[in-house]
Amino acid sequence: MNYSRRSMIGSLAALSGLAALPMPAWATGKMGSHGGGPVRKGINELSGAKIDLHIAEGSFATGGRTGHAIAVNGTVPGPLIRLKEGERTLLSVHNMLDVDSSIHWHGLLLPFQFDGVPGISFPGIKPGARFDVPLTPRQSGTYWWHSHSGLQEQVGHYGPIIIDPAGPDPVQYDREHIILLSEFTPMHPHQIMKKLKVAEGYFSMQKTSATDDYPLSAEERRMWGRMRMMPTDIADVSAPTYTYLINGHGPDDGLELPYKPGERVRLRIINGSAMTFFNIRLPGLPMTVVQADGVNVQPVEVDELQIGVAETYDVIVSPTTEGAFALAAESMDRSGMAQASLTSQPGRKASFPERRNPPLLTMADMGMNHGEDQGETGDMDHGAHVPQPASPAPTETDHSGHDMGAAAASDDITGHDMASMNMDMGAMNMRDTSMLPANVKVGPGLDMVAMNPQDRTGYPGLGLDDVPHRALNYRMLKSLKMDHNKRAPDREMELHLTGNMERYMWSFDGEKMSAVGDDPIRFGYNERVRVKLVNDTMMAHPIHLHGMFFEIVNGQGHYQPKKHTVIVQPGSSAMFDVTTDEPGDWAFHCHLLYHMHAGMMQTVSVAFPEGDAA
Repeated sequence: MNYSRRSMIGSLAALSGLAALPMPAWATGKMGSHGGGPVRKGINELSGAKIDLHIAEGSFATGGRTGHAIAVNGTVPGPLIRLKEGERTLLSVHNMLDVDSSIHWHGLLLPFQFDGVPGISFPGIKPGARFDVPLTPRQSGTYWWHSHSGLQEQVGHYGPIIIDPAGPDPVQYDREHIILLSEFTPMHPHQIMKKLKVAEGYFSMQKTSATDDYPLSAEERRMWGRMRMMPTDIADVSAPTYTYLINGHGPDDGLELPYKPGERVRLRIINGSAMTFFNIRLPGLPMTVVQADGVNVQPVEVDELQIGVAETYDVIVSPTTEGAFALAAESMDRSGMAQASLTSQPGRKASFPERRNPPLLTMADMGMNHGEDQGETGDMDHGAHVPQPASPAPTETDHSGHDMGAAAASDDITGHDMASMNMDMGAMNMRDTSMLPANVKVGPGLDMVAMNPQDRTGYPGLGLDDVPHRALNYRMLKSLKMDHNKRAPDREMELHLTGNMERYMWSFDGEKMSAVGDDPIRFGYNERVRVKLVNDTMMAHPIHLHGMFFEIVNGQGHYQPKKHTVIVQPGSSAMFDVTTDEPGDWAFHCHLLYHMHAGMMQTVSVAFPEGDAA
């Protein structure tokens, strides 16, 4: 399908304003009003030339807790959309809510006006209206869909997508299970946001004190106190506010996933949560990672992996004997766990491991790592040299904003000789904004600067750096096929992930996205750009680019893995290369829902090919 910008934008009002078709009885009955009938748990499958999705309200219950839900076709999660690469389908989305809604097809390649982001690529779906998305998949793999309206994703508006390849699947398996991770809370998401704004530590139940059991010395406790920070500040919202779910089932539901001994079982793991990083393991059963974010990778065997919000991993497990294995999805702060039993016999449940001690933040998470951690911050081949523009770097009076032609900042943004610094943390000024590039806006939305941010793509994630088994990290990922035609980047840009924890303000380059007036990040058509993300905060951020895949710069040269979401570790940097060959306006944001809602989001605008109608 070929669209000009004019034809794309001109069709939006007609598409979003279509009257809704007659709804099935179940959709117009119990699900028709706020606090309606019960929502079913589990995942139904839809496929074919036309797929209808009905968004409506109801109530959801698990573990003795009941609360408001937004369900699609009456279930949480919503239905599995199963497609075939190259086969056309029509996705017809019906909004039965009394507010606007939307669906974003996370990771799918399609024209921008169907991407499903209100205010960026279309106006949203009005109450009672229908929005049609014609789609011929150009890819295969494991993906998912979710609302991009308000905070609807938190209350159940999400579901999985599987696109089967047109030819033979390079991943051989006998059985598959979807593992869709999420959370449930009876608290309304706007109430959660309000509490975070009033007191960002409101939901943290794991705080340090003079009498706790955390392995901190008295001086370390004083150091954290002087910085007004908590070494246990891992997650903004966690258990007991959240009950962690697998396919809509809480731990008390005893979810069973069948297998037969000797089978190759494919687990399609999707993190569809609002705010939770999960650490996934099946004690006693190794996992072979075969796909990341829907793209096949060279098989790598691990015992545990951390999956950020919005990421997907496909793994193969091969149990050889009868029994039951615990699929334990422990939240990164270790406050709770989603659970399912991989079992050879109905009713046979696994024995689940105890939750581990909460991890603690370190100097590395403050951007003060000096390469002491093996494999974490050492030298790495970042590939081809990136040409730098001839124009001088911005001065304090040259505020270029997001002008993509501006000179890229040096890899060493600090200019400090860290070895000679006084390592008494109380003496360090972590709010020294003089180290920032001139285009980063300094103000109340920025309360920390990473003093020596290092590439931490070799880091497996908070709490997994000292486990006694193999844990996945990004440097272990290699694309399945070599890219013989990889172009060297034409230029580099740098973006800072910024925030003020106490005020719960989140942004890119110190500027949060507002409803109007934002200058987009501009790319030319088919540019090759190296993007460096510098995390000036003490929280991990899963950064997601709509509409395009990028390649993580992880030392694998022509085998750099393609992804749509990358975790940028606290106080660190990460780089990716992107070829901007999908014209239109796309969202670019942190996929922690409340961070995005608070402002850590921007628009990426890719120019149309030369000669196309503007």
